[in-house]
Amino acid sequence: MEKKPIKPNLKHELGLLDGTMLVAGSMIGSGIFIVSADIIRNVGSSGWLIVVWLITGFMTLTAAVSYGELSAMFPKAGGQYVYLKESYNKLVGFLYGWSFFAVIQTGTIAAVGVAFSKFTAYLIPAVSEDNILFSTMIGSWHFSISAAQIVSIVMIILLTFINTRGVKSGKIIQNTFTLTKLASLFGLIIFGLIMLKGDVWHANWTDAWNMHKLNPNGSIANYTMAAALGAVAASMVGSIFSSDAWNSVTFIAGEMKNPQRNVGLSLFLGTLIVTIIYVSANIMYTGVLPLHDIATADKDRVAVAASQVIFGHAGTVIIALMIMVSTFGCNNGLIMSGARVYYTMAKDGLFFKRTSTLNKFSVPSFGLWIQCLVAGILCLSGKYGDLLDMISFVVVLFYVLTILGIYILRVKRPDAERPYKAFGYPVLPAIYIIMGIAFCILLIIYKPNFTWPGLIIVLIGIPIYYITQSYNKHEETNMVN
Repeated sequence: MEKKPIKPNLKHELGLLDGTMLVAGSMIGSGIFIVSADIIRNVGSSGWLIVVWLITGFMTLTAAVSYGELSAMFPKAGGQYVYLKESYNKLVGFLYGWSFFAVIQTGTIAAVGVAFSKFTAYLIPAVSEDNILFSTMIGSWHFSISAAQIVSIVMIILLTFINTRGVKSGKIIQNTFTLTKLASLFGLIIFGLIMLKGDVWHANWTDAWNMHKLNPNGSIANYTMAAALGAVAASMVGSIFSSDAWNSVTFIAGEMKNPQRNVGLSLFLGTLIVTIIYVSANIMYTGVLPLHDIATADKDRVAVAASQVIFGHAGTVIIALMIMVSTFGCNNGLIMSGARVYYTMAKDGLFFKRTSTLNKFSVPSFGLWIQCLVAGILCLSGKYGDLLDMISFVVVLFYVLTILGIYILRVKRPDAERPYKAFGYPVLPAIYIIMGIAFCILLIIYKPNFTWPGLIIVLIGIPIYYITQSYNKHEETNMVN
């Protein structure tokens, strides 16, 4: 009797350290080096700069410890997609997975890839975004390809290939690069605090709680109370983007050892480490740079300006190397974890069937390559930055729905095994839901351009879902006949 070939299964090869490094490494990309400039322009004071990062950190930590209950209930690949599907229905799960594939994960991979190439250009000017390799007009649309875009695509292809060779390969890169960037960020913060300038610190913190708009020319525009709330929400678009991807470890739960324990712990430890780093880095910025210099930093590169004060001319090279390490490691985590969502969706009949298969290294290689393709297209389009502005609203909306799912599942499945229960339930998850809804409402009112395009991307998923379901039913009917 001929033996059937054994199908490869996901391998449990990731421990608590690996999960924590995946969370921290996926969160820290290029945002912490850049977005504080825009935050200062919006809020105009050191105190409110730190408050924005503290609110974001609190929301991230609260969401992370709340997700612990869901990750312990459903310790398998797919993470947030699975939680939404189980809490609501397949349609809601699909809309998240569709948005994740169309822009959330792929757009972030593209943006981080281009950030890598932009800072590589500090050391190798030939790969600058100003070095245009190809340019043409398509109707009224000007299309061009720069050396920076090519470098970012090559980086994404390389990391995708490495991750198709097994989870161990991705794990080694993740741990190495994340530990390196954590050490270098802590080093930058410590050196910055040692070099803290008393006069700069005094000037920045004398009137630290007077919120106002700080214009590039140095002029100040005061806010009404309502406008101040809008300014905080607009500022948090950058800080939330910088803190996103903390849920990456939930996508790869099917390859974690003891996932009921280690996924939740990884979420807590990883988000705590990053929150401490982000708040400390911004305190350091206000100790070495006047607020005007933070707001007007060249191309918003606040960390470069701070590093030049701390290390002199070598500061630019130091930050360029740090961001190259940071973005390389960040993209590895995003690429590794993202493909597991498409794999689980395909298992449920909600994605390309081939995505549900594993290669001989027990990883979803087809999912990795189609993710690579979409991210590469977004790199070439040059629209990844616009897309990321649009999705902050959608990302928080899905986080709110997921955490609301904890309450729903407590009613729907009261007897389900819960090895870990959401910390601070029902108060802390409720606080996150209220803050998340407030953030979304403020963006709808004050920054509609950050909301409706993201909602359109989500809503496009509704007809796609029903077309997919109809096609699957047709295929099943044909197989029966």
